[in-house]
Amino acid sequence: MLQEAAFELFLENSYAGTTVDQIAQRAGVSRNTFFNYFPSKSDVFWVDLDESLGLLMESLRASSTDTPVMSAIRDALLAVASDFGPNRVPWALTQYSMIGSVHELQASAMSRLSAQAHVLGSFVADRLPAGARGLGRAASFAAFGAAVAAAQDWANAGTTRGEFGPYLDAAVTPVCRGFQGAIDAL
Repeated sequence: MLQEAAFELFLENSYAGTTVDQIAQRAGVSRNTFFNYFPSKSDVFWVDLDESLGLLMESLRASSTDTPVMSAIRDALLAVASDFGPNRVPWALTQYSMIGSVHELQASAMSRLSAQAHVLGSFVADRLPAGARGLGRAASFAAFGAAVAAAQDWANAGTTRGEFGPYLDAAVTPVCRGFQGAIDAL
């Protein structure tokens, strides 16, 4: 309800022209209620990504220890991608240009991207010897970077975009294969 009210107001007044008080009023709640759900106005853009963090962690935990680490990452990212399609596209991916000033949005995006990359990095670090942790961090950031690039390509495809999974698979699979080869060579 709060997210919907915020998006309506952003479209009507622009992002900069919309206040938290206006969002709360449109949603029929108090300003304090808004802050119970979102630390800042820009956080309404990231509901979908925030929800996907839990699914990513669940998918990684469910992977077998026999599964190569980069295959497990690829599979977990594809599990998250399966929730996104032409009828569920994160608003921040398609409407960011109407915001005007993107600095606040970029700052909130960075904290979320770092959280996702940290989840992947921790997973890889737990499966590699201590001396390979740098390679593991590089692998996790590369895989997540490929996922971000795929999300941007998918969003930019417009109404013909289809499901997110094929975009993600095309971007992440080569990265995971390459790093898996380096990990296997350890």
